[in-house]
Amino acid sequence: MASVTIRNLPDDVKQDLRERAAKNGRSLEDEARRALIALVRPETTTPSKGMFEMLYEASRPGFDIEIPARSPARIPTFDVE
Repeated sequence: MASVTIRNLPDDVKQDLRERAAKNGRSLEDEARRALIALVRPETTTPSKGMFEMLYEASRPGFDIEIPARSPARIPTFDVE
């Protein structure tokens, strides 16, 4: 793996990246790596959230799951001749 040093990065950009990394539960380095990979290879999708991460987010207060309306049940008919 290669290493890259980025000089003269504006302080506010670094702070935004640091906040984004904290929000996503990643290190600054990992967040920067993922951002660069997504920029260079937009066709490559980043790994989706895992089942436990989705369950955790769904269990937080204020999260509502929309339940679709049910349609009336159909009663089957049997034609006997």
